[in-house]
Amino acid sequence: PYNLNVAADAAARASLADLPALMANVDRIIAERGRLIEQLAAIPFLRPYPSRSNFILCQVVGMEAFALKKQLEDQGILVRYYKQPSLSDHIRISVGTPEQSDALLEALLAVSC
Repeated sequence: PYNLNVAADAAARASLADLPALMANVDRIIAERGRLIEQLAAIPFLRPYPSRSNFILCQVVGMEAFALKKQLEDQGILVRYYKQPSLSDHIRISVGTPEQSDALLEALLAVSC
C-alpha cells in the first residue's frame, strides 16, 4: 500500500542479492521477537498477541495506552499508538536489536500505572 523511494528500492535489491545475509538477519529478528514476546507477557499491564511479523501488538490493560506511549516517549522509547476505537487500548512495538529490547523492557519497568 506504500510507494517505495529510490533508496528503499536499492536497499531491497541489495538485500535480495545477498540471500544468506538476509536470511541470517531474518533469523535474528525471529529469535529476538520470541524473546521479547516472552518478556512482554510478564509485564502485568501488557497482553502481547502472537506475531509472525517484525512487530508485536500489545493490548494495554489497567492504564491508558496513550499514557503508556507518552511515558515511554519521555524515556526516549518510541512505540506506535493507534487512535482508532478498535485499537485505542493497544501499542505496537517494533522488534529491534537485543540492546533496544533491553532498553524498552527497562523503560517499561519504570512506568507508573
